[in-house]
Amino acid sequence: MKRKLAFGAVLSASAVLAGAIQVSAGIAQAAPAPVGPAGTVQQRAALIAQAGADAPSAARTLGLGSQESLVATDAVVDADGSRHVRYERTFAGLPVLGGDLVVHRSAKGAVTSVDRAVPGTVAPASLTPKLTAAQAAAKAHGAVQATVGAAHDADESALASVAPAGGAQLVVWAASGAPRLAYRSTVEGLRADGTPSRQILVTDATTGAVLSTHEEIQTATGSGKGVFVGSVTLTTTLSGSTYQLKDASRGNQYTTDLAHKTSGTGTLYTDADNVWGTGLVSSGQSAAVDAQYGVAATWDFYKNTFGRNGIKNNGVGAYSRVHYGNNYVNAFWDDSCFCMTYGDGASNTHPLTEIDVAGHEMSHGVTANTAGLNYSGESGGLNEATSDIFGTGVEWYANLASDKPDYLIGELININGNGTPLRYMDKPSKDGGSADYWSSSVGSKDVHYSSGVANHFFFLLAEGSGARTINGVSYNSPTYNGAAVTGIGRAKALQVWYRALSVYMTSTTNYKAARTATLNAAKDLYGSGSTEYNTVAAAWTAVNVS
Repeated sequence: MKRKLAFGAVLSASAVLAGAIQVSAGIAQAAPAPVGPAGTVQQRAALIAQAGADAPSAARTLGLGSQESLVATDAVVDADGSRHVRYERTFAGLPVLGGDLVVHRSAKGAVTSVDRAVPGTVAPASLTPKLTAAQAAAKAHGAVQATVGAAHDADESALASVAPAGGAQLVVWAASGAPRLAYRSTVEGLRADGTPSRQILVTDATTGAVLSTHEEIQTATGSGKGVFVGSVTLTTTLSGSTYQLKDASRGNQYTTDLAHKTSGTGTLYTDADNVWGTGLVSSGQSAAVDAQYGVAATWDFYKNTFGRNGIKNNGVGAYSRVHYGNNYVNAFWDDSCFCMTYGDGASNTHPLTEIDVAGHEMSHGVTANTAGLNYSGESGGLNEATSDIFGTGVEWYANLASDKPDYLIGELININGNGTPLRYMDKPSKDGGSADYWSSSVGSKDVHYSSGVANHFFFLLAEGSGARTINGVSYNSPTYNGAAVTGIGRAKALQVWYRALSVYMTSTTNYKAARTATLNAAKDLYGSGSTEYNTVAAAWTAVNVS
C-alpha cells in the first residue's frame, strides 16, 4: 500500500512514458465539535486566506531570511481560539522541500511554538544550477530505467518500461543533508501488472544525484472474495427518471464503470429502480456498491469522528472507478484524480473492494493534505501506519456484519494466499517482517514494515498489553520493557493520533518527534498529567520510543 508524495506544490513538469506501454496525457476532555459542511468549508477558506495575509509578518516573527516566503496551506482553530497554521516555504521563489512548518498561536495571536520539518537554514549554497532542466529530466529517466525489473515489496511490481523524460522543476531540497538546489520531475506510465505509475524524483542540480524518489500511486494488492459489504443503504441521485450512483450529501461522491479499461473517468453508474447489484460478482453493479459504500463510510468516519469535511477538508468528495483492466489483482488511490480504483482480481471474478482497502488508501489522501509525511525513512513508516490506524477506524465505524471490525489489516483480501492478514497491529512481527519496537535501523526498513512500531503503539494505546479477545479475535500484545499498559480506548486513541497528524506533525516527523506530537495532542485534549497523557507516554516507551 503506497501513498502520494506530499511535497505540497503542484508539479510544473512531467516526463511521460511512451513506447510499449500506455500513457496518461484549550481544548479540554474532548475533540472540537463537528461543524456543518458549509461552515467548515467557509471557515477553513477564510482561515487560510487570513493566514496567507499574515504570512509576511509570520515570516518576520520566525526570523526567516529576506528571500524566504510562507504559503499557508491549512489552518486549525481550537475551541479556545488558539490557531495552528500549516505553511509551505519558498526560497527565492522556489518551493522548499522540507521547508514546511506549523505555527501555533494563542487566541490573542501570540506565537506560542513552532514545529518545523527541519531546523536551521534552508538557504542553498547556490541558486545557479549546473545541469539544465532537460539534463535533470534525463537523469530522472535514467534512475527509473535502472530500477526496471526490481520489485521492492509484496504489493509493488516493476515498471514495464520507461522513456526519456521531458522536463523538470527547480526546487530547494532541504529535507535531508545540507540544503541544495535541485530539480523535481515526474515519470508516468503503467507497471507490468497494469497499475498506473507516477514516480516523482528529486535530483541534485549540480551532480544529478538522486536525492529522493517516490512512487505516487498508492496500491493495495490482494485477491477478494466477491462482495464484502453485504446489504447496505446507499444515498443516490435521481436525474429525470434515472437514478445515479452519486451522493450529493457527501461532496457528490460517485462511482463509475471503467469496463476493463485502464484510463479515463469511466461511465457513471445509473439504474432505473434504485436497487443496485445482487451481491454476486456476475452483476457489475455489486462491486460498485462496495466502492460507493466504502467511500461513504470513509467520509462519515472522518466527518463524525473528527469534524473533517472530506479528505481535503474542503467538502469535495472523491470518486471511485471499478472494473479496472483485466484480471487486475490490485486497487489504488491516486491523489491527482482524487479517486479510488479497483481491479476485478483473478479471472475478473474477485473485485478488490473490501472496506479495509478503501479506508486505508483514502487515508493516504488525508495525510497528504495535513502533515504530508514523506514516504521514506521513519516518516514513511508513520505515513503507512496512519493509513492502517485510520483504515482500522473506518472498519470499526462501519461495523459490518460481513466484515467484523478488528485490528488485523487486510484480513479478507487473503494477500498471502493462506488466509492470514497482511499486517497485525497487536504484534506486527507476526507478519514476518514488521518491527514491534523502534531501533536505529527501523528507518531503513520498507515503510510497510517500519510502520509496525506506530501500529503497535496505537494498539497498546487503545487496548493495552497482554492477552485479550476483542470482538471475537484473540490478541496478545507484548511490550519492550515488560511493563503492562492499560489502554484508553480506541475513540480517544484515534483523537490523539488525528490531532497529532493535523496540528503537530510535519513532512519529516520521525518516531521521536511523533512521541512529542502525540503527547502535545493528549495534553491539548485531556490535560497534561492526565491518564490519557500518561498512557501515551507509556505506550511509546513500550515500543522503545523515548
